[in-house]
Amino acid sequence: MSPDPLVELRDVEFRYDARPVLTGINMAVPRRKVVAIMGLSGSGKTTILRLVGGQLSPNRGAVVVGGQVIQNLSHAGLYQLRRRMGMLFQFGALFTDYSVFENVAFPLREHTRLPEALIRDLVLMKLNAVGLRGAADLMPEALSGGMARRVALARAIALDPMLIMYDEPFTGLDPISTGVIANLIRRLNDALGATSIVVTHDVQESFRIVDYVYFVSSGVILAEGTPGALLDSGEPSVRQFVHGETDGPVPFHYPAREYARDLGLERRA
Repeated sequence: MSPDPLVELRDVEFRYDARPVLTGINMAVPRRKVVAIMGLSGSGKTTILRLVGGQLSPNRGAVVVGGQVIQNLSHAGLYQLRRRMGMLFQFGALFTDYSVFENVAFPLREHTRLPEALIRDLVLMKLNAVGLRGAADLMPEALSGGMARRVALARAIALDPMLIMYDEPFTGLDPISTGVIANLIRRLNDALGATSIVVTHDVQESFRIVDYVYFVSSGVILAEGTPGALLDSGEPSVRQFVHGETDGPVPFHYPAREYARDLGLERRA
């Protein structure tokens, strides 16, 4: 890993009220790389993104982005740092009353004082990068799921961020759209010289484009390494997840009483 990572989590703990979510997370995201955070639902993956973005503060430890400790920043300092972050939310989260053009223009108008002529050129440039310059005047309801996700990606890169975060970018997409989004994540990261963090369950697509993987389980990092290393992992939970095995540490049956008791067979005997 890079000796000068863009993002670091140092012994981070986080809990909702008394419920622990993350317990002692240590993570380093190298500059100009694409890093995946994987694991079962409820393992704390999206919480990590919220800590990096400053929506949440850790109960212990430090979250460092670009050399700045997130929880120590003032409101103005955090707002300034967020200008250098892009976020692709699950399902895109486009503004439904705004056109495609206005959605992508929003962060430029919110965070800069650029003239409208330059904003127009930048928006069309970002839409062209995701293949949707011709859809600039459409409203979100006219878009397919894959198109909406691409518009959201154009909005996420509007300010040429140093860090782009993706929360389940492949959810609900058909195989073609999934492949398109995966390729865009890799291509845009390299073209912008950015750093990307991808929270995902999609092993096949993510392993094709990422440089490094953190596998989170029950609030701790259970395994980490290159996609090839995780595919060859001997850790049972990791092996079951990445190979989609039905048998393993994650059981098929939800915990229940003895089957014979539920059927009343004990009383009959």
